[in-house]
Amino acid sequence: MTTGTRSSYVLALDETGADLATVGGKGASLATLRRAGLPVPPGFHVTTAAYRRFVADHDLQDRIVAAAATGDSDAIAALFAAHEVPDELAAPIRAAYTALGEPAVAVRSSATAEDLPGASFAGQQDTYLDIRGADAVVDAVRRCWASLWTARAIEYRRRERIDPGDVALAVVVQELVDADAAGVLFTADPVTGATDRMVVNATWGLGESLVGGQVTPDELVLDAATGAVRERRTGDKAVMTVRTPDGTAERPVPEERRRSPVLDDAGSSELAALGRRIAEHYGRPMDVEWTLAGGGFAIVQARPITGLRDPWNDTRLGDYLWTNTNLGEAIPDVMTPCTWSLVQLFMSRAMPTLSLAGFRGYGNIGGRFYLNLSLSAAMSGLVGISEARFRSLTENTFGRLPAGVAIPPVPLSRMQVLRRLVPTAVRFVASVPGTLRRLPGFVAGNPRRCAELTDRIAATTDPVALARLWDDELRPLVVTASDMLAAAGRSDPVALLTVQKRLRKLVGNADAAALTSGITVDGEMLASLGPVVGLAQLERGDIDEATYAERYGHRGPHEFEVSLPRPAEQPGWAEQQLGALREAGADPLELLQKQEAAHRAAWERLVTAHPKRVAATRKRLQRWARAASKRELARTEVIRAFAVARAHVLRAGDLTGLGDEVFMLEAEEVAAVLRGAPVPDTSDRRAAYERYAALPPYPSLIRGAFDPFTWAADPNRRSDVHDASATPPPAGGDVTGFPGAGGVVEGVVRVLRSAEQGADLRAGEILVTTVTNIGWTPLFPRAAAVVTDVGAPLSHAAIVARELGIPAVVGTGNATSVLHTGDRVRVDGGRGRVEVLAPAT
Repeated sequence: MTTGTRSSYVLALDETGADLATVGGKGASLATLRRAGLPVPPGFHVTTAAYRRFVADHDLQDRIVAAAATGDSDAIAALFAAHEVPDELAAPIRAAYTALGEPAVAVRSSATAEDLPGASFAGQQDTYLDIRGADAVVDAVRRCWASLWTARAIEYRRRERIDPGDVALAVVVQELVDADAAGVLFTADPVTGATDRMVVNATWGLGESLVGGQVTPDELVLDAATGAVRERRTGDKAVMTVRTPDGTAERPVPEERRRSPVLDDAGSSELAALGRRIAEHYGRPMDVEWTLAGGGFAIVQARPITGLRDPWNDTRLGDYLWTNTNLGEAIPDVMTPCTWSLVQLFMSRAMPTLSLAGFRGYGNIGGRFYLNLSLSAAMSGLVGISEARFRSLTENTFGRLPAGVAIPPVPLSRMQVLRRLVPTAVRFVASVPGTLRRLPGFVAGNPRRCAELTDRIAATTDPVALARLWDDELRPLVVTASDMLAAAGRSDPVALLTVQKRLRKLVGNADAAALTSGITVDGEMLASLGPVVGLAQLERGDIDEATYAERYGHRGPHEFEVSLPRPAEQPGWAEQQLGALREAGADPLELLQKQEAAHRAAWERLVTAHPKRVAATRKRLQRWARAASKRELARTEVIRAFAVARAHVLRAGDLTGLGDEVFMLEAEEVAAVLRGAPVPDTSDRRAAYERYAALPPYPSLIRGAFDPFTWAADPNRRSDVHDASATPPPAGGDVTGFPGAGGVVEGVVRVLRSAEQGADLRAGEILVTTVTNIGWTPLFPRAAAVVTDVGAPLSHAAIVARELGIPAVVGTGNATSVLHTGDRVRVDGGRGRVEVLAPAT
């Protein structure tokens, strides 16, 4: 029910105008819950306007702020106690209380800097329970106002850098539930952030004994989806808070109830259902205070869980094997929420058959992108592909799985796949030929289309018009570009997956690498070589810097991450890269010409040794080259679309005043804010992003539950694999991987953690890093060899190294852990081995 009372000083509990500025954090939350139909006890708000009017009428503000600056809370308390509440404020409070029926009430402080996602202000101001009578309620309201300035509250706000002149206090007056039991429900595990677990603390009586730490409560862990009790620990609840004629008091719990569980399984399930409703309504994990009276639950507070340790972690979805090889190379960073939302849009179109209803084919682990190999293997198994065959087919793309690492099964039925996936697969396969026919025109026209759209975004001054650009043009552009890449990847998947393996069996690793490099399609080389070839053309004067920026300036080491600048946005970037190439004496075009010669020599050897296999091999190589070319051309236009998306989000940050904080919003949230929707609080997202970004790159293979923080703190952590089900065999000190590109070379190691450290790479050094992508390409001509932790024969490092004739070993798993800058090593790209000749001194 509502009180029927409304003024600038008192609002009904479910009033639509009850927002943070008007009724404080606690009040706004209760209003939201009440309007959502949740079981919230009736009551009313005394607004912040009432507090400010009291302070202004008695000319207290300057004296309060001065006393707060010295921490003199007693002086402030005396100021409030010495002044009566004016009748203009007291009268509507009395009227609202009378409209409730004059019950015993709880009078709770609700500050404007309280219950926010980024900080926990719970308990900083006072609550008064079992208040009876209109005059007592008015007096309790005044005492709540004074509690805004307790020593504890003053110090807390000082640490949080909240200006004392900016805060005000509202008060919530609610009918007091004569609780049989009370407690707290966390809709996600407050320690790990696991969203598949809810945690309940429960005690007898009112909740004050629990809040005050006077009891050891029951603790239950519930399944978030079903409410079933997973774990139960029953505490020794020695005391409880109860109501008495003189107010609340602590009383001993009867002996027979001290060690009895407060909630049975049915009650726990009912509470979990309420928690799910609340979390879904707020769209985030919540800390919920509840009471139980007469067999019914009441919700007396709900606030975001602060300090969640690990909120973005799809390893909690089940026992799966995840890999970041392949697409993880293109997206090597911890993603901002904006980027993750765009990546999900991209994946829904580029790989529409990767996921299945109820199962995620890809996920977010500690902010980083991973693919679910378990689901892919399970779906392949249902169409007759054995696990051994699956491992063999995907080795070029996802790498070889280490010994002892199993692919956990996923319980799929053939009927599930037929019903949920086959219709999508049929539509997708049917669309591929038509999409491929449009691909050349799209590739030819997209650069101009993106340039024009970027100019219009920059010129847009109306936020709503900018939102329309997203709806009408930019989102469809991302979708179309992703569709093109999906079709290009399906143009000849058999060739992409099998040609190199066939060649290695026929002619060996070195000649197989040579035969799959130096190939052009319609006179054009692979798009991944574009940035480095463009630099050579720029150096020779064949193109100018503006042309280079137009063609290649959108490609970089962080090209999917929309919060980070592209090379074209960084003044002097091209000249810096040219200077490094000059210093190294490296000419990419000469390297390519040498590799073309190596290709011809390998082809002559094949013709001599296997004359009957020449025609079939030529056909396979042509198929491989066309498929690889289409895939890379489509990918570069996807990245061009993401560059336009970055321009859009940056402009949205300007027009909304959010600045870089706009990247903490999802793409659709950005559009909604441009249309006038309230700005979601991003403090919890920002905190999570910054915590993850401070960690080292995670293992390339992860099985089961994975806590990035625990892993990062382990001095014996593995950088190649994490297996929650077993301890993997010791990694040892050998550095071995895939033969990325043939050749043997000796040199000094240079370990780089990011492409931005590229200036440290000296000519002739061995480049060792976690993973490379197209943004690393300009560094390759300066390196004598390349060694990576993550990779496979179709990875960026292997493809580019083959084209430039640089030995490469990829997918070692442990190169950056074992090798150190200054080590002298021998790299055998043909055998996939790195030998340490002399450690750094």
